[in-house]
Amino acid sequence: MGAGIAYAFLAAGSRVTVIEATGEAASAARARLAASVTTASERGHLDRDPAELLARVEVSDDPSALEGCELVVEAVPESPALKAGVLAAIEAAAPDAWIGTNTSSLSIDDLAGSLARPERLVGLHFFNPVPASALVEIVVGGKTDPALVERARTWVGGLGKTAVSVTDSPGFASSRLGVMLALEAMRMVEEGVASAGDVDTAMELGYRHPMGPLRTTDLVGLDVRLAIAEYLEERLGPRFAPPRILRDKVAAGDLGKKTGRGFFSW
Repeated sequence: MGAGIAYAFLAAGSRVTVIEATGEAASAARARLAASVTTASERGHLDRDPAELLARVEVSDDPSALEGCELVVEAVPESPALKAGVLAAIEAAAPDAWIGTNTSSLSIDDLAGSLARPERLVGLHFFNPVPASALVEIVVGGKTDPALVERARTWVGGLGKTAVSVTDSPGFASSRLGVMLALEAMRMVEEGVASAGDVDTAMELGYRHPMGPLRTTDLVGLDVRLAIAEYLEERLGPRFAPPRILRDKVAAGDLGKKTGRGFFSW
């Protein structure tokens, strides 16, 4: 997700700084960005010279490189403690920056509790794969500066994407609805109502979903879906309880596309 977000801003004409936890991870991130730029250019998706784009990227493992940035988007895994720590480090390194958190379900107000200036935090929920997705969900916390919300709309529009704004609440709009549909699809497979392929086909052809809920789960990652479901169950009640089939697949390491197997083989 981080590499995808970086690429989206880079392709839109921004200067981009990418911060990774280690030098090795930073080198890998630079390679991923270079590969994305090269592939996009070969497919005719870029109107800029790839070398010129990559010249506007700085990749580092030193957070002080963020100093002077207008916007910093955090894109670490969905762990409240991890995100809170990273957000605090961003604020310390770039105190004048606006901050976006790429969370798909965690409370913006809870995450803002780690900041001295919580009004400078907004949720920017990007979708995977970022370059091909058309939507960014702007999540407005109780203390989010209204001027930041307007800036966020401008940034999203500059990326060629559509923004929807939602008030901070568990799962926001997209994850809350998407996870509920996916969990019911999993229960249907678990109960033998239909195969994973047939459940997805029913939603793709019957309701014109571009991708079925189980293939989407594979793309997102079963471990990610499980963590979100557990969080929503805690906040909203048992209707979001993860089914046994999801827990079993995660325990077996079948996490979806990233491991080669989930509800489908990749």
